[in-house]
Amino acid sequence: MLSVTTRPVPLSPTPVLPAAADGITDEARPSGVEEMLRDLHHEEEGLATAEYGIVMLAAVGFAGLLVVVLSSGEVREMLAGIVQRALTL
Repeated sequence: MLSVTTRPVPLSPTPVLPAAADGITDEARPSGVEEMLRDLHHEEEGLATAEYGIVMLAAVGFAGLLVVVLSSGEVREMLAGIVQRALTL
């Protein structure tokens, strides 16, 4: 089974939360909110990379299946017939 370990990535400067949207200044905002927002951000890190990896695995599997199908004798004959008919027009 594949084992994946993650490590926290330090944020560059602490994100400035929009005070105008809710009228609460950074000084009045509870510190737990900042930590919660940071945690939400960390939970999504790496998802795009994982999605690309899954897509690449699917593409490689599909390519392998195509190679097997296209290398069979029947499919070769059919494709050769199509090409020959196209060239004789």
